[in-house]
Amino acid sequence: MIDYNYETDFKLNNELEISNWISKVIGLEGCSEGDISYIFCDDTYLHKLNVEFLNHDTLTDIISFDYSIGKIIQGDIYISVERVAENAGTFGVAFDNELLRVMIHGILHYCGYTDKHETDKANMRAKETHYLNLWG
Repeated sequence: MIDYNYETDFKLNNELEISNWISKVIGLEGCSEGDISYIFCDDTYLHKLNVEFLNHDTLTDIISFDYSIGKIIQGDIYISVERVAENAGTFGVAFDNELLRVMIHGILHYCGYTDKHETDKANMRAKETHYLNLWG
């Protein structure tokens, strides 16, 4: 089950459509859907988590806590909508497009993809783009 929580004024307009898309991606990756929570917040909220849990004193757009068991995908995905908005401007893409990219990025991590090295980053970006094309 995919759940959405809001620690800011931001709200998704199409939770059901997004949930269906994410469920499809999980299935296409050969995994099963467990309990997944998205928590939308601001930079301050996410920065605090980044410092407290990851020892990183930087701003980021996403932090995910993976509780997956085998191929059952589950966890908490925190997204700073402020950071997503700024990144959308930087990359010259629509906010909604960047938000979906970040949302599926967290899922891809749960499916076993990493982005620590350049080749991994390129593979992750290709997967994100592939699945974004399934959205629209």
